[in-house]
Amino acid sequence: MGGAFLAAAVLARLGSRIELPTIPLFILAGILLGPHTPGIVLVSDPHDLEMLSALGLVLLLFYLGLEFHLDDLKAGGRKMALAGGTYLALNVGAGLGFGFALGWGTSEALVLAGVLGISSSAIVTKVLVDLGRIGNPETKPILGIIVVEDIFLALYLAALQPILSGADSLSAAVMDGAKAFGFLLALAVAARYGTKLVSRFIATKDDELLVISFLGIAVFVAGVSEWFGVADAIGAFMVGLMLGGTTSGDRIRKLVHPLRDAFGAIFFFAFGLSINPGDLPTVLWPVLAAVAVTLVMNVVAGISAARINGFAAGPAANISTTLLARGEFALILATMAAGASLDARLAPFIAGYVLILAVLGPLAAGRSHWLARVLPDGRGRNGGDGGRPGEPGRLEEASATR
Repeated sequence: MGGAFLAAAVLARLGSRIELPTIPLFILAGILLGPHTPGIVLVSDPHDLEMLSALGLVLLLFYLGLEFHLDDLKAGGRKMALAGGTYLALNVGAGLGFGFALGWGTSEALVLAGVLGISSSAIVTKVLVDLGRIGNPETKPILGIIVVEDIFLALYLAALQPILSGADSLSAAVMDGAKAFGFLLALAVAARYGTKLVSRFIATKDDELLVISFLGIAVFVAGVSEWFGVADAIGAFMVGLMLGGTTSGDRIRKLVHPLRDAFGAIFFFAFGLSINPGDLPTVLWPVLAAVAVTLVMNVVAGISAARINGFAAGPAANISTTLLARGEFALILATMAAGASLDARLAPFIAGYVLILAVLGPLAAGRSHWLARVLPDGRGRNGGDGGRPGEPGRLEEASATR
């Protein structure tokens, strides 16, 4: 564990000198010190860090929920659903078409639809934090799209599981989906109406007791969520949504920072441990083609989300690039595919695809102003320089400036 933290820290420090984001460097540390590369092997079995990795993901999404206020969710409900639905239709649809085009099989195509269609909540959260964009107007639709993706994720996994396992019971699949959706609805109701009760329960002047309380609630609900067939991360997100509105919300945001950063680094390090670089050349061209499809679909989806919310070229570029990375959900699907004995090329394909976008996504997000220069501003004209990263602008504000 000490070696993992130190390796991630050393590479991140070196990368900061040339303005590289920390996420791909944490992943690189896992690859270099894992069982699939020569030299020092700190962790011979990636599963040894599985629980700590899961805790990192839970804390990343818990923090995201703290920053995403219920008032924002209520006010932007229709736009959030429309933007999220558009993003999923474009990316999942393109992933399904790409999967069939590869000709690896129908089950494989269904897996690839999810791999290419769903962003990495963990990486997106880390990018928003690292670039200081949490308070930007376009961040609300980005978080809204993630919420829609996570709801879709729960239903998608419930529907996909019986297909991969060879089950032919439609009623069982429907029951699993209904159970997951019902639990999500219960969490949403608790987040909406249970804030005062939870606020009284966790209220304390002692920071130690507050940390133990919010950490216990977040991890417990994440575990219960997984039992109901809902991603543990979305359970933690809903807890953050609830606790962010309590009287202790500001203190919780401050206290969770070091926990989020430390265990978030372990999450990405553990991801690197699972990648075998030797398998990547066999699927190089399909991986590059999938990356190209994802780049195009994210730009189209980013422009669409910007139009729905009345944003100009700069925020459209931020949306497109921030949601580009793929990660933990793709790895879940890779594990499911391996257990179902699907095409052996799926695992290295998913690893290569996720690795490239895990590196490319944060890099592109930090340089989104380059993309903004060539995007239309909503009135048929190019967006100019689009502003530096993190500088939002609505269409009417951009017009007034010009």
